[in-house]
Amino acid sequence: MIRDIQPRAVWEMMEADPTAQLIDVRTPAEWHFVGLPDLSVLGRNIHTISWQLPGGLINERFIEELRLVGLDGSQPLHFICRSGARSRSAAMMALQSGFETVFNVADGFEGPLNGEGHRGSVAGWKKDNLPWRQS
Repeated sequence: MIRDIQPRAVWEMMEADPTAQLIDVRTPAEWHFVGLPDLSVLGRNIHTISWQLPGGLINERFIEELRLVGLDGSQPLHFICRSGARSRSAAMMALQSGFETVFNVADGFEGPLNGEGHRGSVAGWKKDNLPWRQS
C-alpha cells in the first residue's frame, strides 16, 4: 500500500531519518523551468528520475535508474511529481519491484489547480514554503 504524505510531513521525515530519499519523477523541463525541492540543508541531494519520457511513454528503465543511483529498497523512498499522480504510479512500480518503504508526496511540488487554473497557491511543496531552487 502506498501512503500519501503531505509535503511538510515528508520534510519532517527527511529531517528525522538520514536514510530517507526524495525522488522527483517529473520531466527535465519541469525541473529546469518550475524548480526542484532543495535538500542541501539536510546534506543530501534529490534524485531526478523521470517516470514518463517525452510523448508520455513510461520510462521502462525507471527501476533500473533507481538502483543505479544507489537505492536498494532498504531506504524510505518519497516520490514527488507536479501534483501527486505520476509519483503515485512511480511509487506503485517501486513497491511492486521490491522497494519496501515507499510514499507518495500528496499534492506534489505545485499542487492542484486553483479556481483560476493556476498551480502553486492551493497546496504542495512550494505552497508549504519548503526549500526549493530553480536553475
